[in-house]
Amino acid sequence: MHSDELLAQVAALPALPGVYRYFDAADQLLYVGKARDLKKRVSSYFQKTHGGTRIGHMVASIARMETTVVRSEAEALLLENNLIKALGPKYNILFRDDKSYPYLKITGAGPTEQSTSRQTAPTDFPRVAYYRGAVDKKHRYFGPFPNAWAVKESILLLQKVFRLRTCEDTVFVNRTRPCLLYQIKRCSGPCVHLIAPGDYAEDVRNAERFLDGETQQVLQGLEQRMMAHAEKLEFEQAAELRNQMGALSRVLHQQSVDTGSDKDADILAVKVQGGRACVNLAMVRGGRHLGDRPYFPSHVDDAVALQAAEAESDAQAATPVEVQVLEAFIAQHYTGVAVPPLLITSEAVSKDLIAALSADSGQRVTAQHQPREQRRQWLEMAEKNAALQLARLLAEEGSQQARTRALVEALDLAPDALEQFRIECFDISHTAGEATQASCVVFQQHRMQSSEYRRFKIEGITGGDDYAAMRQVLTRRYAKFSPQAIAEAAAEAGKAAQLEPQAEAAPPSKARMPDLVLVDGGRGQVSMAREVFQTLGLDIGLIVGVEKGEGRKVGLEELVFADGRPKAQLARDSAALMLVAQIRDEAHRFAITGMRAARAKVRTGGSRIEEIPGIGPKRRARLLQRFGGVRGVAAASVDDIATVEGVSRELAERIYKALH
Repeated sequence: MHSDELLAQVAALPALPGVYRYFDAADQLLYVGKARDLKKRVSSYFQKTHGGTRIGHMVASIARMETTVVRSEAEALLLENNLIKALGPKYNILFRDDKSYPYLKITGAGPTEQSTSRQTAPTDFPRVAYYRGAVDKKHRYFGPFPNAWAVKESILLLQKVFRLRTCEDTVFVNRTRPCLLYQIKRCSGPCVHLIAPGDYAEDVRNAERFLDGETQQVLQGLEQRMMAHAEKLEFEQAAELRNQMGALSRVLHQQSVDTGSDKDADILAVKVQGGRACVNLAMVRGGRHLGDRPYFPSHVDDAVALQAAEAESDAQAATPVEVQVLEAFIAQHYTGVAVPPLLITSEAVSKDLIAALSADSGQRVTAQHQPREQRRQWLEMAEKNAALQLARLLAEEGSQQARTRALVEALDLAPDALEQFRIECFDISHTAGEATQASCVVFQQHRMQSSEYRRFKIEGITGGDDYAAMRQVLTRRYAKFSPQAIAEAAAEAGKAAQLEPQAEAAPPSKARMPDLVLVDGGRGQVSMAREVFQTLGLDIGLIVGVEKGEGRKVGLEELVFADGRPKAQLARDSAALMLVAQIRDEAHRFAITGMRAARAKVRTGGSRIEEIPGIGPKRRARLLQRFGGVRGVAAASVDDIATVEGVSRELAERIYKALH
């Protein structure tokens, strides 16, 4: 049953185009939809019983609604997908595109009238570079490219044919002789005046035209310049241009997939199987096929069920799931970003959608469903890759679930739901006691949850004391889950409710104790973890240590239990051991990267210690371990430094002077 207020709001809706949003009692966004007629579309949800279907569960959860009236259905489509992209509703098809695309950048404004072959600056000779981020008008950008590999291949091609520089400006201004790239004919040596600014600018222009797809014009221009040099008997310059033409011809001959006449196009193929879907996006830029990239949407089944119900209410045939997925991708992917003039699709998509994209982008966009010749080959490639990527995803998901199940069975656990089985793993990292950091990584829903990873800066302990570091990180992580902390939080909430009875209750925290706590270490670390859990009043049966086996070889690890059970050694090819090793290695990687970053920040004299005569790796390690890092060494007196093994009084005085 829905509230009278909500039903009255539905009854008062206008018969105009717009967007509607449903929320549950916890104010979580359930669904975003568009309608040509808001009153007709929204009323259809509340006028019939949907039973125990997916749409029935969603409708039963609706507590409130928001609507926005717009001028046209095209505006509604754009607003709907902007909201879906920004808010991630529970029942819409969602595509996560949290990675910006890479570009190829040609920097600088090029040579000026004042430039001479003797007085050169980096801005006179633009460099070609890999770039990811926001674009500006200061430089020229080509792309976007589907992946970093495609950009780097294009840069290599420009080096071979046009010999453009890739070095940083700081390197450029300090060169006194040509680098290796000049020797292997990948750069024309502008840093040491081996090419005039005007000639280099011509190479840059040709490279830009090539990236824009004007390959034949580039070849014709090179040929004209070669003949002009030959007529002037400048045979050396003519030979250089001849070699450049040969390199460009070989590149064009080798790249058989780059022979299409289309300059810019995107090829979109969709494959649906086993309740999952994949959209494969391939890019053609400047007439060159740059590769592809797969996207996997979530909530496909829920969205399909809702769309079928909407079609039924409008007496229309339900849109095939492949079309729904493809249209959702096009709307979410291209809204607010650059869209090429041509989309080649494996399914026929709505003309209204393409018209809305054209209006939003300010240029005419067309979609072609059944292409011929080169376009057909591109589409077949994209369809094949979509099928392969989806098969890989389904196989991986099956193996991930099998590994989780194997670990649960091996440890004799009984989680409420395998999907929500949660593991947290801890590791300690430092360099001879310097910049100690602890990492916590999370495994849930059969995969690592990188957004929930945490790093802990360990302070107030003796450098190199891993046990103290483990005690500190576990206490900080789990103190809030102790019975005492929970009781205190409840008491505080009760007091707040008495003081402000009309105040809304704070939303419940999503944080919960894991089903398994892994620590990287043997009996010593497990004993420390047990002490922490006993002090906090938590279940010590959750703690498992991952102890390296004989010879510290991978595959020989043993599991150490805090509750007194005997050690367990899983089979080398065990799926459970593979999962434990993956989580442990990820915790180690995350700790190492954090420790290195922290060490780089706090180091004020580390390099100077190594530069002091008589200080090698062993003595440096002893110093850092004794005083807990470089700052500790710098704060120590000469007498304190002299107490370190292998450090004489004379050497201690040298160390003190070097650090002060």
